[in-house]
Amino acid sequence: MEFDWTNLPFNLDPSLSLAEIESSFDDPFALKLMPDSSRFSVQARFFNLGLGASGVGIFAVYRTNGKSIRIVHARPFEAEERFLYQRKMDMQLEAAS
Repeated sequence: MEFDWTNLPFNLDPSLSLAEIESSFDDPFALKLMPDSSRFSVQARFFNLGLGASGVGIFAVYRTNGKSIRIVHARPFEAEERFLYQRKMDMQLEAAS
């Protein structure tokens, strides 16, 4: 899928580049979540938790039409998100061995 970076709807965290955010979607252990809040489901927004190419954890809120991804917000992981990501990755690695 392509990323739509026209008219960014947020102030980009200076520690993240567009390429770093994109690479977090390619992480094989990335968690793609659909929020259970009606606030987000009405607007068809999703969450992605993945590691960028440099190893930084990135939490992103995005929309998609099936052809392109439009980032609504992105920031580095907080402690709880890193814990969730690590736990899910450990479970997948354990299941594969």
